Order: sequence, then structure tokens, then C-alpha cells
Amino acid sequence: MKLTSILLTGAVCAGAGAAAIAGAQAVSAAAPARARAASATEVQLRHTHVGAILTTSSGLTLYEFSHDRLREDSCVKIAGCAAAWPALKTSGKPVAGPGVRASLLSSIKIAGGASQVTYAGHALYTYVADRPGSTEYVGVRASGGTWDAVNAAGGAVK
Repeated sequence: MKLTSILLTGAVCAGAGAAAIAGAQAVSAAAPARARAASATEVQLRHTHVGAILTTSSGLTLYEFSHDRLREDSCVKIAGCAAAWPALKTSGKPVAGPGVRASLLSSIKIAGGASQVTYAGHALYTYVADRPGSTEYVGVRASGGTWDAVNAAGGAVK
């Protein structure tokens, strides 16, 4: 999952008046707040042929790994797993889209200090070969477990 980020830039031309400098300072002061808000990962609910499942904002299916325990990413401990099934990361509090229960969204710390999004305690992942709207990898067995989609109640969709 590619996290959305906003790069704010500002330039003050030579000879600009005090008003222009004050305006640039106001933009600079607001930039950190906007950047933090933009870095939060949004989880959405989309209707597919396997049912209503959680997806990224770009439509990639979100998976839970049957080998995980609650609030744990065990994929990172299995050779090649994290390369194929990347953790859904966030730099802020995850955001619930329509139909997604905000009370079930959270995050856990993973290797390197990053935060991985969880839903109903299940660590969430994407799959590197997925395309937006694709569900062909739902129920796949790989890395010692099954990769199921997740519904709005936090249950597995096989």
C-alpha cells in the first residue's frame, strides 16, 4: 500500500513584502497538521463478488493471515512473506470509510518502528500482485497459513 503524502512547498520571491512573508509563515505552520492528516490510512468497505470486504482507499483487498495472533504480525518472521504480503502501514490514526467501524480500527508497532493497521485485532495486509477490485487471492494458502479478506464485522471472508 502506498501511503498518501502531501508535499507542501513555498517560495518567497526576492523583494516580497512583509505580507507575503507572513503568509508563507502561516502556510509553514499549517503544513505539519495537514501532513499528519494526509498520512493516515483510510480503510473502506467495498462490495465484491465474495461479499462486502475491507479495502484500501485505492481498492486493494485487505487480508488477514490465519497464522497471526490478535494484534500481532507473524508474517514478518517468515522468509519472503512480507515481500509478497506487505503490511498495511499508517503514519497516523487509521480512518474508517463509510461502512467501516472506527471502533474496530487500530494499529500495532512492527519491525522498524512502523505502525500496521489492525481491524478487530487482526493485522491487515495487501498482496503485491493484486489490482484494485481483485479478489482472486482471497482464501489463498501461502507462508504457512490462509489469507482471507475481512468483512465489516471483522470476520474472515473465505
